[in-house]
Amino acid sequence: MKILVTGGLGFIGSNFIRHLLSRRKQASVVNLDALTYAGNPANLADLQDDPRYRWVKGDIADPKAVEAAMAGAEAVVHFAAETHVDRSILDASRFLRTNIVGSQVLFDAALRHEIGRFIHVSTDEVYGSVPKGFSKEGDRLEPNSPYAASKAASDLLARSYFVTHKLPVIVTRASNNFGPYQYPEKALPLMITNWMDGEPFPLYGDGLQVRDWLYVVDHARAIDLLIDKGQPGEIYNIGGTFHCNNRRIIEETRRLMGVSEGLVKPVADRPGHDRRYALDCRKLKALGFKHEYAFRQALAATVDWYRAHQSWWRPLKKRGGYKSYYSRQYGGRLAAKP
Repeated sequence: MKILVTGGLGFIGSNFIRHLLSRRKQASVVNLDALTYAGNPANLADLQDDPRYRWVKGDIADPKAVEAAMAGAEAVVHFAAETHVDRSILDASRFLRTNIVGSQVLFDAALRHEIGRFIHVSTDEVYGSVPKGFSKEGDRLEPNSPYAASKAASDLLARSYFVTHKLPVIVTRASNNFGPYQYPEKALPLMITNWMDGEPFPLYGDGLQVRDWLYVVDHARAIDLLIDKGQPGEIYNIGGTFHCNNRRIIEETRRLMGVSEGLVKPVADRPGHDRRYALDCRKLKALGFKHEYAFRQALAATVDWYRAHQSWWRPLKKRGGYKSYYSRQYGGRLAAKP
């Protein structure tokens, strides 16, 4: 099976490609990635000599690039997206172009190439804040950030291509991912790498925002399962194994790393910060999915990975190239050094 993966030089995409090729010995992957700031060829350096893997540099919003990359593919797994909420607050334009227009270009090409399975990877943030209970796949979408709104729009576009054109698309909505190769603007790798250097980590607001934490390898396993068992036109939530507030995740990591409480610095909350996410994952589990990694086991493995791979993340933090909402507000004092 030849599979086109978009955004495969990013965090989740690179972990998925590595998992896929280790499990499916007859599979081959074309990785279409524009090499934006969050993409890194080093993420898949171990596959550069594998004849089953090929990286094509290209933008998913460019029809010619998509057309060439998709030739001969039997399935598409679409990760490519602008994903960082803080960035979307500062400038939403890139999010609309990549997440909506880019998805439309891919859907149109998939129709022309008669793709047999299209996995459209989305996020639990499209549901908005959930005061109680758990979000089900058919619930109303109430995105509260420009990032989440752009993903909700692309989810609805995917549905329209299934209903109108019979494109065999499956939408997945995952909770907060963590693990190796995550770009250090995201919460956990920023926390881990800042604390390795004795720098503070910002706690937004009261820190009682609740998230569900999913180890990236389990996410890759879930998508791999859906390639075989998912039903076209359906949506599948992919949740984690640890549902907690931000204070708890900070405390778990702080104790594991043995750092001082003084390296947690409360700051004012960011605009539109959702209070709680929670996913009902019974549809996915009905297909036979089970998590393989307990949270504390996966967190310890993640901390160990960043300790062992400083040559990977230090250049990223040194060159900067990313500005979160709070690095703008506080001149970078509470985020990575520019």
